Amino acid sequence: MKLLVTGGAGYIGSVVVQRLLAEGHTVEVLDNLSTGHADSVLDGARRHQAELLEVGQILDASFDGVVHLAARSLVGESVSHPERYWHGNIVATLALLDAMRSAGVRRLVFSSTAAVYGEPAGASIAESDPTMPTNPYGASKLAIDHMLTAEAHAHGLAAISLRYFNVAGASGDLRERHDPETHLIPNLLKVAAGEKDSASIFGTDYPTEDGTAVRDYIHVLDLAEAHLRALAAAEPGAHEIYNLGTGTGTSVRQVIDAVREVTGAEVPAVEEPRRAGDPAVLVASGARVLERLGWSPTRDVRHMVADAWAALGHEVKSPNPSTRPQASGDPA
Repeated sequence: MKLLVTGGAGYIGSVVVQRLLAEGHTVEVLDNLSTGHADSVLDGARRHQAELLEVGQILDASFDGVVHLAARSLVGESVSHPERYWHGNIVATLALLDAMRSAGVRRLVFSSTAAVYGEPAGASIAESDPTMPTNPYGASKLAIDHMLTAEAHAHGLAAISLRYFNVAGASGDLRERHDPETHLIPNLLKVAAGEKDSASIFGTDYPTEDGTAVRDYIHVLDLAEAHLRALAAAEPGAHEIYNLGTGTGTSVRQVIDAVREVTGAEVPAVEEPRRAGDPAVLVASGARVLERLGWSPTRDVRHMVADAWAALGHEVKSPNPSTRPQASGDPA
């Protein structure tokens, strides 16, 4: 297939492009490089440095589909500047849908998020659970899901939304390079590398086994594989939604232990109060994606840490983690 990947110069987008090229697809990337990196776009993919609102100048009938990852994605910024998220996510995606409709491109895989669920009551989250986002970022992604459902019903779009949980790891030298960096594992690796004095543990009194918050971490390579399967499975006139996680929760302390083991560094950790709005447990139920797409992740947290550490040019101190199957629908 000939595919346009929006946001293809970003962390997840670059790995998706890598996998698409490896499978023999023709790939073009649209990215304004506001958060992406030009050197993350691999040779073999044509790059357009442009805004998503300009996508109509790129899309034509020669394309078979779009993987839509371009978005604003900082929760804090979405609270202080919600208008950026209405314009950057919702309005820009509407422009994409308009361009796709005009060009006759009717296949779309959309990068959504677990933030659409807000603060769920249960620990294992299914696609049928209520969507109650607590910030404009999650609200903007949910609005796009509604847009895709209507577009599929009215105009025959073949659409799949993939709701990511906590993405981590690296593929070769394709790694997280966010500014600011808000994700746990890359921040812990900065401590291990001596770039920061200590890590922070926000909350040690949660009703979990070790008192710290539990999250569902998914390797970026497993995530990219899910995009390939979604592209193949999308059906005209239908909009499907799938959670992408492992079905297994890992606590903050367990992640810190994995970083210590992989890097051989002490990684001092300072206990801090809970952050407002942080649920105790967020874990995906992956039963639907396993049943319908036959997809389940194969890499654990230690593998994610080891790949991310190696991508920074460091030696992995513990034995290399093995790739092992993980049942997507397992409870936390």
